[in-house]
Amino acid sequence: MSYNATGNPASRRIAAMLDQGSFVEIGGAVTARNTDFNLQANETPSDGVITGYGVIDGNLVYVYSQDATVLKGAIGEMHAKKIANIYDMAMKMGAPVIGLVDCAGLRLQEATDALEAFGSLYHKQAMASGVVPQITAIFGMCGGGLAVVPGLTDFTFMESKEGKLFVNSPNALEGNEVSKCDTASAEYQSKTAGLVDGIGTEAEVLGQIRALISMIPANNEDDLSYEECTDDLNRVCADLANAAEDTGIALATIADNNVFFETKKEYAKEMVTGFIRLNGMTVGAVANRAKIYDADGNAESFDSVLTVDGCKKAADFINFCDAFSIPVLTLTNVTGFAATKESEKDMARCVAKLTYAFADATVPKVNVIVGKAYGSAYVAMNSKSIGADMVYAWPAAEVGMMDSTLAAKIMYADADADTLKEKAAEYKELQSSPMSAARRGYVDAIIEPADTRKYVIGAFEMLFTKREDRPDKKHGTV
Repeated sequence: MSYNATGNPASRRIAAMLDQGSFVEIGGAVTARNTDFNLQANETPSDGVITGYGVIDGNLVYVYSQDATVLKGAIGEMHAKKIANIYDMAMKMGAPVIGLVDCAGLRLQEATDALEAFGSLYHKQAMASGVVPQITAIFGMCGGGLAVVPGLTDFTFMESKEGKLFVNSPNALEGNEVSKCDTASAEYQSKTAGLVDGIGTEAEVLGQIRALISMIPANNEDDLSYEECTDDLNRVCADLANAAEDTGIALATIADNNVFFETKKEYAKEMVTGFIRLNGMTVGAVANRAKIYDADGNAESFDSVLTVDGCKKAADFINFCDAFSIPVLTLTNVTGFAATKESEKDMARCVAKLTYAFADATVPKVNVIVGKAYGSAYVAMNSKSIGADMVYAWPAAEVGMMDSTLAAKIMYADADADTLKEKAAEYKELQSSPMSAARRGYVDAIIEPADTRKYVIGAFEMLFTKREDRPDKKHGTV
């Protein structure tokens, strides 16, 4: 190793993230080739980026870490080529790429050379997408064209104070300046833009990356994301029915050792996405959420509807899971679609993307209806009709077109209150109960909430050898 782990921040971050002593640097002697505008007068050790490989909990990873002490981390020709080389090696060896970003932008002295090399980095990222996982962590500046880099990766994390992510700086936006709305901040990018999966201190971000790497496959062919299960496969989850609204808690409850790695936690909170293990196997989880309880028991509430942002969040997550052969579990509790003028602009398109993501995915897919499952919003949420392999329902679930009372009012508009009550009960029994759906084969079994863990583990074990073809085509267009 030719770098000093206790020296600059770029080296320190690598040392803190990887298993102790595992990092091997590649291209440490590389410096800038360009000499225009007195660039030769500046020292450019490693051309401002440390690249190499190491391990996280024994898993091989490739890393690049930008060095802001060298020309503020600006990207030059050799800088970009070093990162591109890491991508080539990662694709050959089938290992994730982790980028630790702290960069002032493109190096002006190298203009077209830097631009050309930077473009080749975009190309490498596009080629690696769906082949090896890509993770970006932002510790300083990540602006302009560099902001496309985290957009091309699978997961992004940001240091909450110093990290800045933007295409256009906040002050360059008409009618805005940073004190009004800091669009470059970690909070904005995680909560509003939804590009960032997690934020925190430098140590917390690096810890999140370590946890994620240990959960996901190394590449799209060799799945080593299994570990021995030390939890009881038949563990009864006694209070699970109480978590029907806060499905983040429900997922943690049924997971091995109650470990749930949530992605995009602050974005579209009404839709939960993340990873759990079931019998040691990594499973991608997607769930509707009506409430979030904090440590003090206070609840933040949401309508049980599909939203534009929620659909985007879930569709992207499902696409990642399908690309890397990660089975998908859904917990469904949805009554319809968000009804606002703003959401109507994108609602149909985004629900279509969610529907397509579920239907197109060939991985094992299991759905548990934990609450209401109404109308075409339910159809889009991994229903049997769009390809779910197994569908379970809790006894109190409702599966149908709409609430039974509303259905009775529509069908018997002129009836008195007693008649409406009678017809609503009849409709619920004949058309909205989980038993009526089970009789028609749309639900495979009605299960007690406490038994959910053992049922979904059994389903995924059964589905382990699933093989499913799609019509021969280059790719879909949704």
